[in-house]
Amino acid sequence: MKAIHSMWRSLRALTLAGAVAGFSSFALAQSPIRIGMITDKVGPAKPYAEPVALGAAFAVREINAQGGLLGRKIELLTEDDQGRPDVSATAARKLVDAGSAFILSVSLTPATQQAQSVTLETGTPHMTPSNSGDTLTTQINNPNFWQTGPLGSTQIATLLAYASNRNYKRVALITDNSDLGQLINRFFKAGLEKAGIQVVAEEVVPRGSNTAEPQMQKIRAANPEAMFMAGVLTPENVLILRAYRQLGLKTPVLGNYNLSVPQYTSVAKGLLDGVVFVDAFDPAKLQTARFVEAYRKDTGSEPYNLMGYGYDGVMMVADAIKRAGSTDKDKVRATMQATSGYVGVMGGVGATYEFRGGRRTGFDPSGMVVRVYEGDRQGRVVHVGLK
Repeated sequence: MKAIHSMWRSLRALTLAGAVAGFSSFALAQSPIRIGMITDKVGPAKPYAEPVALGAAFAVREINAQGGLLGRKIELLTEDDQGRPDVSATAARKLVDAGSAFILSVSLTPATQQAQSVTLETGTPHMTPSNSGDTLTTQINNPNFWQTGPLGSTQIATLLAYASNRNYKRVALITDNSDLGQLINRFFKAGLEKAGIQVVAEEVVPRGSNTAEPQMQKIRAANPEAMFMAGVLTPENVLILRAYRQLGLKTPVLGNYNLSVPQYTSVAKGLLDGVVFVDAFDPAKLQTARFVEAYRKDTGSEPYNLMGYGYDGVMMVADAIKRAGSTDKDKVRATMQATSGYVGVMGGVGATYEFRGGRRTGFDPSGMVVRVYEGDRQGRVVHVGLK
């Protein structure tokens, strides 16, 4: 009799254990896959971070509407680092503690750099889908971190290739006195000199100026074949464009990546026609056109390049998790690093993302484009790549 009772107790225990295991598996299958996002909602990066975050959120909605990922919904957890490096690490820690399988950084480059200290320590896969700083993957040896925004050096090289193809020999440079504007100006100057293109005028419009006419008068006197705008401060760039029009200059204007931000179509209305600018967004590309149509249908608004960065970031993370077959950090790290030939929304026709071979900067160096403003509208692509 004791043996029978013992057998029944064992059977009940096995049944209960099986039920618990089954319930745990069911609960896991029903729980969402959490992707963390560090963004800047109030600080200096907000004008850029906000649309990138909107693109990421749209990607999550699209994936969930199609059945989710590995049979589970995606939950996007968001933390605001205010563009501050000291806050970004804390935000990353909160997202790790909340069970994020992957973290996206959509903030300033120094803040993204600081967040890496947490993802390096915890082994959490981490990506920035939009930052362009050349040092993000070199200053910290973090095998858990990837960058899909086009490098600043690639952007500049693309615009210089366009200038070389136009056979410009004498050009002017104009920028603002921000640290980034000065840095971009130095990159442009070095690239132009390397290409054998002479800089015949170099002017700076200080932050807070109320006119750029004195600088533009000097450029007009130098009679360059083209003018490069290297500044990143929107008000000062508008002053440059206004002075250019008021003084009746006809010199072709080549703008850096800052001029790809659509806010110029309103703040510089009537001043943009014919200005070319470097971009990573080709509306004629099939994948990009589909994204534009889907985003417009979902939100009722027109997307632009920054939304595309956020969208590609989430989609690449989802692709890596799908190929890993789980959210195990080691497996996801391996599949993300093995990414090859991934065609996203960003980049020109034929551009793909690639991390194989140990690379951690995935944007195709030949994927940048140069576009032209047609009236106040960002128009067609007039050049692709570095040649």
